[in-house]
Amino acid sequence: MTKENSDSNQKSIKSLAKGLLMLAGLGLAVYLARIVGLGDMLANTQWFNDHVLGRGPLSVLIFLGVGAIFTAVGLPRQLIGFLGGFAFGVATGTLLATVGAGLGCAMAAVYARMGGRELVERKLGSRLEKVNGFLQHEPFNTALAIRLFPLGSNLITNLAAGVSSIPLVSFVLGSTLGYIPQNFIFALFGAGMNRESALGVALSVGMSIVLFVVSGWMGIRVYRRYRIQAKNLVETED
Repeated sequence: MTKENSDSNQKSIKSLAKGLLMLAGLGLAVYLARIVGLGDMLANTQWFNDHVLGRGPLSVLIFLGVGAIFTAVGLPRQLIGFLGGFAFGVATGTLLATVGAGLGCAMAAVYARMGGRELVERKLGSRLEKVNGFLQHEPFNTALAIRLFPLGSNLITNLAAGVSSIPLVSFVLGSTLGYIPQNFIFALFGAGMNRESALGVALSVGMSIVLFVVSGWMGIRVYRRYRIQAKNLVETED
């Protein structure tokens, strides 16, 4: 095994462990909330809507705005998926979390391209070159591969796309589609947290963990394939 492959495997394991740790942390937070007597609140999503999001179209707009800002500044978008599932259910939560993440991705990339190019290049330096080199070839497919199993910083990837010459529409669309699997997993996890029965919670948690591992494995394979293709294209051009 080459040093490059070894480093890639280590990054993949770290990313997978980070996601599982986040699932465990969210589950622990809900468990502790139930212990201190907040179980009824967790089972009643109407309370969350009334006191946090509001009602009707306003709740959707607030959620999309928060999701976009979270993604734009590099905060964990998986938390938005979790809250989306908790507040809106699996299907709607996944959809809203994905749209919010896509908007945040676009915000960061457009900022870097339109007004923050010099600042981004000065702050991130050589890290931008690595990401840019990978994204230049088939930006839609490579962005999709990166998002299926996020390796590295989501924010750096968005900023690198912004300062590069790649079409932002392709990058944002590929990223948005790539966000769907993990958003679904965390929305499923979030939706399960407000179930009254312990069995329902356990099933949701178990399914979320299994799906996360499976999607992570698939994402790694897709990511490695496109990375090899991009590397071969660069060598051919040279």
